[in-house]
Amino acid sequence: MLALLKRDLTLATRAGGGFGLAVAFFLILCALVPFGVGPDSEALRPIAPGILWVGALLSSLLSLDRIFALDHEDGSLDLLATAPIPLEGVVAVKALAHWITTGLPLVVAAPVFGLLLHLPGGAVSWLILSLLIGTPALSMLGAFGAGVTVGLRRGGLLLSLLVLPLYIPTLIFGTEVTRRGAEAGDPFTPMLFLGGITAGVLALVPFAAAAALRVNLR
Repeated sequence: MLALLKRDLTLATRAGGGFGLAVAFFLILCALVPFGVGPDSEALRPIAPGILWVGALLSSLLSLDRIFALDHEDGSLDLLATAPIPLEGVVAVKALAHWITTGLPLVVAAPVFGLLLHLPGGAVSWLILSLLIGTPALSMLGAFGAGVTVGLRRGGLLLSLLVLPLYIPTLIFGTEVTRRGAEAGDPFTPMLFLGGITAGVLALVPFAAAAALRVNLR
C-alpha cells in the first residue's frame, strides 16, 4: 500500500497537472472575483467563504480524470485489480494520493488567497479546519467518478457532471462553517455535519468505486 502511494505521488509530480495547476486555478479564480464584484471590502467579505470553497471544489476537479486514467492506459490497473491488495484499498490509496497532491496544497493556499477577498481574520482558522475535514471527501468522491468513467473517451466532462452534484453537501456545510466563523457565530453544528459526511464517504465510497472498476475492467 505504501509502495503504491509513493508510486502515485511520484507519477503525479513527474506528469504535472497536480498541485501546481490546482493552486494556479484557485489563485486565478480568487483574483478575478474582485474584478467582477468590485474591490470594495464590504461587498467581498460576505461572499468570501463561498468563493473560497467553490474555488477549492473546482480546483480539485482538474486532476480527477488522472486518478485511474494513466494506470488504465498502460495496463497497470488490470494488474492492480488482480493483485493481493483489495481493490477497495487501491481506491483509498489513490484518493489519498490525489488529496495530498491537490487537496492539501489548496488547504495551505486558501488563507493566503482569502486576503484577496478580504476574509475576516477570525474565519481563517475555520476555513483551514473546514477544508481539512471536507477536501478528503472531495477526493474520494472524485475517485468514485473516475472509476465510473475510466476507459471512456472524453470522460472528463461526464466525470464533472457526475461528481459535482455529490459535492454539494460538502460545499454547503464547508461554506457555512467558514461563514459562521467570519460572523462570530457557532460553527460547530455545520462542522459536525461536514465531518459526518466525510466519514460516511470515506467508509462507503471505496466499495462503490471498486465495484465500478470491476464492471469497467470486465
